[in-house]
Amino acid sequence: MKYSQFLQKTSFNQAELLGLAHGSLQGEDFPSDLGRLPTPPMLMIDRIINISRDPAARKIVAEQDVRLDAWFFQCHFLSDPVQPGCLGVDAVWQLLGFYCVASGALGTGRALGSKEIGFFGQIRPHNKIVRYEIDIRKYQQFSTGNAMIVGSAKVFVDGEHIYDIRDAKVGTFDKIRYDNYPFANPNAIGKATSASDA
Repeated sequence: MKYSQFLQKTSFNQAELLGLAHGSLQGEDFPSDLGRLPTPPMLMIDRIINISRDPAARKIVAEQDVRLDAWFFQCHFLSDPVQPGCLGVDAVWQLLGFYCVASGALGTGRALGSKEIGFFGQIRPHNKIVRYEIDIRKYQQFSTGNAMIVGSAKVFVDGEHIYDIRDAKVGTFDKIRYDNYPFANPNAIGKATSASDA
């Protein structure tokens, strides 16, 4: 796939998302500092149903298949398996970071926070599909190629609305990638960053 095609795509299948996570989706003309999705088991989405880059109606919609043997059901909790709510929030951050990458932003993505989060339902092992619908309130790309994004999400399981996440925020940053893990390098130790570093 050419980079220009990637920037025009409005949906992505599981193989394409895994390719972006592993760095194998990128063609020869892709930027070298393109952000990535996390790899499984932390990758919380299986497909992007729709991504709209229209400034008047920015949105991203994705789905996650619920797997009976998912790692979190094995430990959260014994005799009471439930997907941790924080993983739903992380899925929203993953999708916001993906939106930045799919809109041409450069740099490594980082979650920067969220306002109110409301949980009023749960995801259990015999549910089927989790759906994430995110309306993008703000997307700004800077002259450096880095970006900042803010969006509010509704999360559904099998069609029932179970979470609200308001004003989740993600930024992309230069020179923070840590490619030679587990060996030490200057990025091997975390430190404070700010949105102005984007």
